[in-house]
Amino acid sequence: MDVARYGLADGSFRHGHRDPTTLRWEHSMLTPPQPLDEARRLAALRALDLLDSLPEERFDRITRLARRLFNVPIALVSLVDAERQWFKSRQGLDVPQTHRDISFCGHAVAGGALLVVDDALDDERFSDNPLVVGDPSIRFYAGCPVYAGGGFAVGTLCLIDRQPHSLGAEEVALLRDLAAMIEDEFGALQQATTDPLTGIANRRGLEALAGRSLALSRRLGAPATLLLFDLDGFKPINDELGHAAGDRALVDFAESLVETFREADVIARLGGDEFCVLACGPQIEMASPLARLEANLAALSDRPYRIAFSVGAVEYDPRRHGSIAELIAAADQAMYEVKPSRQAPAIAAVG
Repeated sequence: MDVARYGLADGSFRHGHRDPTTLRWEHSMLTPPQPLDEARRLAALRALDLLDSLPEERFDRITRLARRLFNVPIALVSLVDAERQWFKSRQGLDVPQTHRDISFCGHAVAGGALLVVDDALDDERFSDNPLVVGDPSIRFYAGCPVYAGGGFAVGTLCLIDRQPHSLGAEEVALLRDLAAMIEDEFGALQQATTDPLTGIANRRGLEALAGRSLALSRRLGAPATLLLFDLDGFKPINDELGHAAGDRALVDFAESLVETFREADVIARLGGDEFCVLACGPQIEMASPLARLEANLAALSDRPYRIAFSVGAVEYDPRRHGSIAELIAAADQAMYEVKPSRQAPAIAAVG
């Protein structure tokens, strides 16, 4: 059984546990390590547009089935966000989320493998966890990671019991089958909202994500800025190096956007060589991330092409921009006012 286990090699993840009321650390449980490429994992999670959404029968029927088949009181579909685990579906549990630092699912996501804890009181990672010593009094946990676009583990299908428990080989296989059903539902969502080449949101995905972000911006009076990007001299990459190179350049640019901008920013490919970023929340000086983006692109020195871009920026004004489409149109106008001066060469000099 490929059950995830973690030691305490350097003690870097050993901290006190966080009291749910005071949020102070008091004991010595093991907090979940961060997965590799956490920024892209979070981008894949948010592209699903499921966080804080309403319950859906497509997920609830699977957790109901899991609770019945395994005879456990609690079954959950958890999504592991930056600082919390949020439950898209929950059977037998009232709370909608917990802090990530005390989550069992955070360990399963970081390990990328089925995590089974037969008795949490006998496991030094969890024995003084507030979810073990307090409500819901976890003794048994089994969590199977569920994956979204790009192969990133975004959460788990998990089972919880208040009594020690174990799983046989057939039960492990059954839990994986149920987790695969969750992934099938993710796949159906992603086909509609995710760009299949780059793995970031497509135009439809942008509209869904941006709708929530702009609503929050209006409610809080927080600033929001939309950046519209167009690649300069992109056509010669396809014409002279072939479409495979063109696709690689688009992926390179998408990955550079994800590396450059903040986890909460919405990043999308609108089509062709056109991309956008919706930056909401605390105001940032756009010159800084744009300089980082150019540096990230310049670091791709092994490519047979150079990627340059034009960008138009517009600040969201709810009095002038009634929709994300109007915001994009305004940024498009701003971008094409500067694009004629940005015709940088796309094909790198070779030899």
